This record gives sequence, C-alpha cells and structure tokens, in this order.
Amino acid sequence: MSSRTLMRRLLAVVAVTIVGIAMSACSSPGPTTQGLSQIHHVFVITLENENYATTFGANTKAPYLARTLASQGALAQQYHGTGHVSLDNYISMISGQSPTMETDNDCPTYRDVALKGMTADGQAIGAGCVYPASVKTLPDQLTAAGLTWKGYEEDMGNDPNREAATCGHPALNTVDLTQAAQAPSAAVPLGDQYATRHDPFMYFHSIIDSPDCGQHVVNLDRMTADLQSVATTANFNLITPNLCSDGHDSPCANGQPGGLASVDTFLQKWVPLITSSPAFRQDGLLIINFDESSYASVTPAPGGEALTYTGTACCRQQPGPNLEPFPQKTTLKYKGMTLTVTKQSFGGDRTGAVMISKFIKPGTVSTVPYNHYAMLKSVEDIFGLGHLGYAGQAGLQGFGTDIFTNP
Repeated sequence: MSSRTLMRRLLAVVAVTIVGIAMSACSSPGPTTQGLSQIHHVFVITLENENYATTFGANTKAPYLARTLASQGALAQQYHGTGHVSLDNYISMISGQSPTMETDNDCPTYRDVALKGMTADGQAIGAGCVYPASVKTLPDQLTAAGLTWKGYEEDMGNDPNREAATCGHPALNTVDLTQAAQAPSAAVPLGDQYATRHDPFMYFHSIIDSPDCGQHVVNLDRMTADLQSVATTANFNLITPNLCSDGHDSPCANGQPGGLASVDTFLQKWVPLITSSPAFRQDGLLIINFDESSYASVTPAPGGEALTYTGTACCRQQPGPNLEPFPQKTTLKYKGMTLTVTKQSFGGDRTGAVMISKFIKPGTVSTVPYNHYAMLKSVEDIFGLGHLGYAGQAGLQGFGTDIFTNP
C-alpha cells in the first residue's frame, strides 16, 4: 500500500469519527443544555433571613416549602447568600454587583452611588446606594434582547405618602421610610409592609429613570391577571413578598405571626397560581431562595440587641472593591431599637433553595455550591445573555445536570 493511499484511509477514518461524534452530540444533548435552552419563563420568589437547618430541618415551621415544594422539584442544599444584611443580596441577584458600604447596611438614606470607576471584572467602585445608568442590570439585558421582565412587589403603594404604587421608592437623598413595616390604620387600612430594600430594581438609574419603570415594577396583585396567558407573562419575574410574608418580621405589624409560618401561607397561595399558569406549564422555572441566612447569635445590648453574622461564602466569592476589612461592627436603627451588627466575614451564609420545573425530576437533591451570582449566571444562560459583574467570575458554576435532571 502506498503512503498516499494509507493517508487517504486514515483521513477517511478520522472524518467518519468526527461526524459520528458530532451527530451523537446533536442527537443527545445533556440535561443542562436541554433544560436551559428550553426554559423561557423564570419566576424567582425571594424570602428573608433563615439558615438552612431552620428552614429545611426536621422541626421546620415551613413544611409546605421544606417538604411539599422540595419534593416537587430540586432542593439545592448548598445555596448561599452573598452578604448581610439584605439589600446587597438583592442587588447581586440582578446585576452581579458586590456591596458598597451602604448597600451592605440596607441604605437607610436613599442616595446615589458616587462612582469613582469600574474594576476590570465589572464592579462599580464607590459609595452610595443607587447606581448610575452606566451600571447595567439583568432587566437592561433582557430589554436589549427583546425579552420581557416584571417585578411584583407586595404592598407597594399601600401608603402613597411613602411610595408610589408602581416603581415605588423614596426621593433621592431622603430617609427611607419603608425600612420598617407600617401597621394598619384609618388612613391606611391594609397597612404598608413594602420594603424598598427588598426591591433591587429601585437601586439602578437605568431602571428608575426609564419612562416604562411603572409598567415593569408593580404591585403583586397585578400578577394574577398577567399569569392568565403566555403572551402576558414576562420572561423574567422577581416576586417580593412584604415584610411579613417573606418571613422578615415576627410578629408582623398587621398581627400575623410572620417568620416561616407566614412564608408558608404566602407560598401556598401564590405558588399554585404560578405553577398552573400556561407559561410555567409550557417552559417555566420557579426558584424559591432566601436573601441571606440568619445571624449566628443574638444577645441583649443597651437599647436593643447585638447580632453576630458568620459571613460564610461559597463558590470562590470575592468581597469586591468597596468593603472595609473584616470583622466589621455597625450600628443600625430598627423598630426603635439599636442593633449592633458584627459581621465576621463578607458572605451571606447557607440558606438552601428550591427549584421547580418540568425539566427537574421531583425529589432531586443537589449538593453543588451555588450563590446569588450563580443564579444570575444561570438566568443569563437561559436567555442567551452575557454575564454581568461577578456572574462572569472565572470558574463560577451555573445550575447544571444536578438541577436539570429531567431532559
């Protein structure tokens, strides 16, 4: 056999092998690719301030979440918050931005970020709360891609003297009056337990300065009508319960128990409405997460309490360019009390999360570490978008075959 003939045969074998591999890859995509590529509607419900053991342990006060809903989809046991105390977590979910000193402490005064520059990995350098329009968000990405988004905020606008019923936030450079829940009264019969700090859209000028902000960020009561058809259901939906329904307060300003008991009541009402909607049944994903874990310890202190947070992080999370060295001690005012908050490190500790979709086998359990940046990365991957801020961190893993177990 001549050397030329041998070379032709070898090339033919290589060509057949390559074609076979390509056809196999096309005909049998992995669950990750198939699950992600087929989802077109994402719903996120974010709850407040509970550690994994309390929420999902044997003595849970939220059996509907911890048992019923977890059994319907995937329980992500190693899901972590990205910081303490609240706002920085919400901001990380929609922008990939790490905290400023102000967002790390819930921005009691609603003021602009004084931007000094940007890091090479997309982090805004500066102090303040409301990012300039140059700092982009997931909604900006979705709009640019011709996709839709909504923020559903329970109680927003109940008291129009505090915030508007759409795109509701304090005036710039004023004290945020939504830091504490407002009890029912003759003037405000339902009370007002909306918290701006749990509505991350309100911290970006690219959103609040837009003329259509009022069409995108609305009261939760609008969601029932929107869910009636695929055409009226947004591609991305962030659902923020009020300070009682999200478990933050206990007891609540309106007399309800709060904590995980009120979390379960909220979920029992709204989750079936979501999961029975045409958009969800067609190609939906529901993510139920917590902004952060609870404090590691609480002790009496003059005028209030002393709270200590461990601050454990996962997923090679970075603190970002704006935080001071740890441990940190901060004094906050809440419900007339003085809270002395000590943070041992910059993470948000372990919370767990539940995900439900027809692309997830019921009873799935994942032990892969995830955090809010990983969730943002996963949502961006679902919609074919680039990665913002720390969602683009090298080596960060998005939701994979451990979650999408039903191709």
